[in-house]
Amino acid sequence: MKVYTKTGDKGTTGLLTGERIDKDSLRVEAYGIVDEINSALGLARVWCCKNENKDIIYSVQKMLMMVMADLASVNKESYYITEAHVKQLEQYIDALDAKLAPLKEFIIPGGNAGAAALDLARTTARRGERQTIKLSKQEDVNEQVLIALNRLSDLCFMLSRAELEQNQ
Repeated sequence: MKVYTKTGDKGTTGLLTGERIDKDSLRVEAYGIVDEINSALGLARVWCCKNENKDIIYSVQKMLMMVMADLASVNKESYYITEAHVKQLEQYIDALDAKLAPLKEFIIPGGNAGAAALDLARTTARRGERQTIKLSKQEDVNEQVLIALNRLSDLCFMLSRAELEQNQ
């Protein structure tokens, strides 16, 4: 099997449900940005100092594959991302928050490579959320995907803070 199929040479791509849509559609933009988030998190995972953070990131990366599957599907009766996935993100956020000192000032992105990559993932998650909201105004979108993307930007922020505490 070849990597290239030539089926997208005229600007369309296939969804998981078999339907072909334009590559510049809101749906393809949305799952494309989620793919960017996943790549940014992969970079962060390589650069993070704390193994616990690396484990959380890896778990989230696997979940993002399901987010992309939800966004790459239309007219589904059931979804991959559920309330349980959102709860897991919230548990990660709460656990990190309990370990960190209270935030008293704005954090300038950077500090170390892991924190910087997590900040890139955070801002990309926000862009992905905005794009998915645009999509949801025109087409059906799993509500849990919208919530998960919102929580993901918060989680990336908390992971970045945890990485910065590694240096203190």
